Order: sequence, then structure tokens, then C-alpha cells
Amino acid sequence: MADKELELKMERWRYPRFFTENISETAAVLTAEDSKHAVQVLRMRTGDYAVICDGKGMDYLGQLSSTEGECVFDVLEKSKNEAEPNIHLRLFQAMPKGDKMEFIVQKAVECGACEIIPFFSKRCVSRPDKKQMAKKTERYRRIAYEAAKQCGRGVIPQVGEAVEFSALFDMISEENTGILFYECAELSLKEAVSDFKQNVDIIIGSEGGFEQSEAAALAEHGFVPVSLGKRILRCETAPVAAISVLMNITGNM
Repeated sequence: MADKELELKMERWRYPRFFTENISETAAVLTAEDSKHAVQVLRMRTGDYAVICDGKGMDYLGQLSSTEGECVFDVLEKSKNEAEPNIHLRLFQAMPKGDKMEFIVQKAVECGACEIIPFFSKRCVSRPDKKQMAKKTERYRRIAYEAAKQCGRGVIPQVGEAVEFSALFDMISEENTGILFYECAELSLKEAVSDFKQNVDIIIGSEGGFEQSEAAALAEHGFVPVSLGKRILRCETAPVAAISVLMNITGNM
């Protein structure tokens, strides 16, 4: 391997990462927003390198060839993204207070979640109105996008619209591995779940946890109640710990 090729391979993790649908085997064009960020914030100039992702799991090593209007990169190499887990993990997260959900979205994306769906359980204190929730959802999606770029993901994890607890039962499937991280559970994840399907759904409560009736309803729909240990974790810590443990057990960390 030539010295330049080796340098490109070794330094790739340092290069800025962008997502775009406007990409081919020879060229990639950034969106207007990302082009502005590349030139005005990152101070990129022609000849600089970046990794451009098509959002479908393929990475393209690009060299900036034009900054006139939208940034254009010449594609030097195409390869499969190696950061995506081999399981599709969906996080159902009860809405916490304040800006904790922003932290949860960011860290869930970094840890490997593929989809995040906020919901309202009986013990949720935070209950924004429809207009407020729309603004929050837009921000969560932006955070997911930025986190995906930062940590090298090959897809942009989706953040769904917030739903009521009762709506969860129309969204879950018995074909998935369903795990309820529950403060009253006694079994560890390793003890409770011996085999994982490709699609894994996990559910985590807000600051007050779950009502017994909610936990029972989820168990009736196939969710296995699991403990995260003897220590009481904050609601923003629990999903990070849970996803990390799952990624480790399934060989994705």
C-alpha cells in the first residue's frame, strides 16, 4: 500500500463526516446546510478529505473539489460502514423532565440504538402540549443526526413522534426480543434472556419508573422484566447502561 493510501486509511476517523442522498460512485454533493457548516465552521478548503455516507450503511472517502454553492467531493473510495450493529435496537423511552431526553437521544445514538420512540407513562411528570412536543421532536432529530455524524454511524437513527403508553402495544411485535428494564425486576439481562433476535425492543421508564399495571401489561405482551442491578440509576443513565450491555452481549461493542 502506498504511503498516501495508508495515511488516508489511518486518518479516516479524524475526517469530518456528512450524510447526503446526492451521491454516486464518482461524486458526492452536500446539502446547503452541511456545505455552509463545512466551509464556514470547519474551514474546509479544496483538497481536504471527508467521509460522506449515503445513510444506507455505505461510506465514501471524498476529496473536496468545489466550494462554489454546495460542496462537491470527488469520491476516492467506497466501503461498507463498520460502525453499525448487527442488531436493530429500538429504544422506547418514557419522557423525562427538562432536557434529559436530549442527553438520552445523543447517547443512545452513540451506543448503537437505531430508533428512539418517546412515550408518556402514568408517572411521567413532563407532558408538553402538541406544539411544544413538535419542537422537541425536531430538536431530538437534529441531535440524533449530529450524534450519528460524530460517532461514525452509517445510518441516521430515527426519533419517532411521542406516543401515549397505550399506543406502544400496536408498535411492538412478538417476533422481536422485548426487554423491559424495570426497577422491581430481579433477574439480570444475562439470566433473563438467553438468545437475541435481530430486532430488539427495550423499554425504560421516566424518573418515577412504571406503575405495576404498566409493567404487567408489557409482560403480557412478551416483554421480559430485567434488572440493571442493585444500584438505582437515573432515568438518563439507564438507557445508556442498558444499550451498552446489550451491545456487549451481542458482540457489537
